[in-house]
Amino acid sequence: MTEYKLTHHDCPVTYTLSVLGGKWKWLIIYTLSGEGTLRYGELKRNLPGITHKMLSQELKGLEAEQLIDRKEYHQIPPKVEYSLTKKAQTLIPILDLMCDWGKTNWPKANPGC
Repeated sequence: MTEYKLTHHDCPVTYTLSVLGGKWKWLIIYTLSGEGTLRYGELKRNLPGITHKMLSQELKGLEAEQLIDRKEYHQIPPKVEYSLTKKAQTLIPILDLMCDWGKTNWPKANPGC
């Protein structure tokens, strides 16, 4: 197995992992890519196991990176919707490749990707 050393802070892979690393960011993007616009509660229901704190933190991070749009409606009760930006939509082909890789390499893969 080839060993890669990430010694350069200006490496595109290092940058990408710093933006999209972690357990939940890709799953949030994947969920929004399939569902379109979702409210917070809908997004949380689509991500079993994610805590309120983690979802809020990840959404703020993705918004800061301009990967999701947060649209707030000033009404009672408050309403907030999340959707992918054009920048995030460029990640969908990568998600498709990740799903294909999972189908090929994990025997229990969900064929519904």
